[in-house]
Amino acid sequence: MRELIRRIAAATPADRDRGVDALRALAILGVMLGHWLVTALVADSGTVRAASPLQQLPHLTPVSWLLQTLAVFFLVGGQMAAKSHAAARARGGTYRRWLGARTARLFRPVVAMLVVWSVVAGALLIAGAGLDTVYALGKLALSPLWFLLVFAALAAATPLVARLHPLWPLAVVLHIDLIRFGLGGPDWLGWINVAAGWLVPYCLGAAWARGGLRSRATAWVLLLGGGATTAALVLWAGYPAAMVGVPGAAVSNLNPPTLAAATFGLAQCGAALLLLGPLRRLLQRPAVWAAVALMNLSAMTLFLWHQTAMMAVTAVGLLTGGFLPGLHTLPDGVGWILARLAWLPVFALALLVCWAAFRTYEQGRRGGSTVVRAGRPAEARAVRRV
Repeated sequence: MRELIRRIAAATPADRDRGVDALRALAILGVMLGHWLVTALVADSGTVRAASPLQQLPHLTPVSWLLQTLAVFFLVGGQMAAKSHAAARARGGTYRRWLGARTARLFRPVVAMLVVWSVVAGALLIAGAGLDTVYALGKLALSPLWFLLVFAALAAATPLVARLHPLWPLAVVLHIDLIRFGLGGPDWLGWINVAAGWLVPYCLGAAWARGGLRSRATAWVLLLGGGATTAALVLWAGYPAAMVGVPGAAVSNLNPPTLAAATFGLAQCGAALLLLGPLRRLLQRPAVWAAVALMNLSAMTLFLWHQTAMMAVTAVGLLTGGFLPGLHTLPDGVGWILARLAWLPVFALALLVCWAAFRTYEQGRRGGSTVVRAGRPAEARAVRRV
């Protein structure tokens, strides 16, 4: 382990901004923990259905403020894509080649996941599982794909949006919400915000890549201004307080994104920028940096399979012959919360198994080996291209 840590540190370019990698790792962790904590699979009368503790326990809403971290991922994605595209142009590279390299790593793991879940869904139906159960499980497993599609679309549009001011997509979100909620417009208009809403932090990231957002004053304006606006929208404009979807709620802040989600994302981006300094100092420790670097190498694998890991544990738990608290029971009390917290290490262990099985689809193989080449592990070499 010490040798691996040393080699990863040696393979890291001196000018690499480790704080940006840490923000991406924190964003992925937030999403995974958020799903594991606010998604329950309730076994009842031979079927399995999804439920949310936020529906039964609304006082847990602040959890969604901490763990819905998608805006930070789009912020980092916009920054890295804009820098990468500018560097490719400076080297004389073509847009097509740049985009192909940019998206290949996103979608290689997706193919493996779709194949596996096609087999799983077929096996469940053959075994006699109901369509409702298969639909509920498949929906949870494949739900991360919407994020990848939006992220890939924004990456493809990087040359067009790299200099777009974030206020423009924010204005689009504002007007869409005014039409939907204020003027009784059709609900389908909200899906425009899937692109416009996440374009706000993505454009912030592109501005960051151009040298903007450097001052702490800007970060504080984003944090306080975005936070105050979100609070006002929740308190006086009727937006839900939860920053994730809640089954049965009339309006979801996330599906599709609302103005409250966009302004909350601005606050998150401000907080992320304020964290950069402390994170950079912390990541000077080789062991901490090695953990962040290795997680970034498998970010998409972890993101794609974390729901499957939770469902696998839930399925294995059913073999005990009973319904286990925090795993198969309705999330309607403090007991469920404590039990679910105890299950988190088991989910993490199952995810580790998925990572071991599918990480090569993200990292790829070189020369027939992912471990040794010229005496240096693939993990250390790949730090340069994370």
